[in-house]
Amino acid sequence: MKKLLNKYIPLAYGSYLNTLAIFSKEKVAKKAFYLFCTPRKGKILPQQKEYLEIAKKEIVQSANVKLQVYEWTGNKETILLLHGWESNAFRWRNLVKILKEENYNIIAFDAPAHGDSSGTILNVPLYSKVTQTIVEKYKPRHIIGHSIGGMTTLYNNHTYKNNFVDKLVILGAPSEFYAILNDYQRILKFNNKVLGALKVYIKKEFGFKPEEFSMSEYVKNNTKKGLLIHDKLDKIAPCKDSELVHNNWKNSNLIKTEGFGHSLHQDEVSNAIVSFLKEV
Repeated sequence: MKKLLNKYIPLAYGSYLNTLAIFSKEKVAKKAFYLFCTPRKGKILPQQKEYLEIAKKEIVQSANVKLQVYEWTGNKETILLLHGWESNAFRWRNLVKILKEENYNIIAFDAPAHGDSSGTILNVPLYSKVTQTIVEKYKPRHIIGHSIGGMTTLYNNHTYKNNFVDKLVILGAPSEFYAILNDYQRILKFNNKVLGALKVYIKKEFGFKPEEFSMSEYVKNNTKKGLLIHDKLDKIAPCKDSELVHNNWKNSNLIKTEGFGHSLHQDEVSNAIVSFLKEV
């Protein structure tokens, strides 16, 4: 029954958007955008709460959002962790364990509309804006981002270029926004009239066309040291996206795994990250 619902609910949304587009391009664009940016899950579950309670906690205000911040204290450099879509800071538990063993100071936070942070929507520009508030407060030496958190890491670096940040680690991240929108259209099966209206809305709201919002383009002037890790069989974000980014990022290394999936929780991944962070 659940599989049937997961199959037909997106189609119902798509049908609704197609009908709404007949009457108003502006309304359908706004509706499609907010649907696109609204997570269905990602809040803290009871079994996750116990683990996160161990960390030092603080609320930080940014962009009208109350961000739940977690800190695992250490004496070495500060590392900032950015989780992905419909996730929260708990997803870093395996990496946090290894980073703690190395005595790094670790900062993570729940993105807007995720975990115990407030808000109702999330997109990369918003995620990048609140990330900058955290960056300026905690001054991390390194940033590690997974999936949309990886996109945010690269976009934040492109936008703000914080000189005190030295290394960036990008895990299983998409690169091209237009491809994500195409997937959105494919899943909901809305027509090109809806897609066209949505693209106009995005240009008006953010000042860029979806085709221009490209991590592989943004990294061309990225002078920071980078490590990209992506699984060849990733079904959420294609490995070719990290290949595109790596080809344009002069100071980056790319590790391609096989069978690790999108989450990349394995110790091999964590150990590769630590080795990269230790490089002089």
